[in-house]
Amino acid sequence: RQMCIRDRDQLLRAMAETENIRKRGERQIEDAHKFAVTGFAREILSVADNLALAVDAIPDERRDEHELLGVLLEGVMAVQAGFARSMATNNIERLDPVGEPFDPNLHEAMFEVPGTEHPNGTVAIVVQPGYRLHDRLLRPARVGVAKSADGGPAPEAPKVDTTV
Repeated sequence: RQMCIRDRDQLLRAMAETENIRKRGERQIEDAHKFAVTGFAREILSVADNLALAVDAIPDERRDEHELLGVLLEGVMAVQAGFARSMATNNIERLDPVGEPFDPNLHEAMFEVPGTEHPNGTVAIVVQPGYRLHDRLLRPARVGVAKSADGGPAPEAPKVDTTV
């Protein structure tokens, strides 16, 4: 009788372990499908950056000076919009955090910006937008963080994710 109880306990433990392994395998397969494009997604972020630079290179007040320039700009803007739609379709989210509290999990502080209308510790300038694939950060947003002269109240500091 004692042996039977021990065998039953071992069987239940083995079944539980098998179920845990099955669930872990399912999660790993799901993550592999979800994040298989991570490397490619990081590589194409430079395309998004370059399209934005091309559009921003022509000041608003000068866009109507030359017809050919206007046509070219419209084309670049159409490509940029299509590219943004493709990224959104593939769950790549652009992070443009102006006015949000600085979060070291999502932002990379490049410099402090004194004397802005933004509260102390919030993002005042985005030097380069960040991107996220599903819930995984592809690239942090590179930002300038507001710093008031009097040190003013800082927003509640976000928790730093230290998990590996």
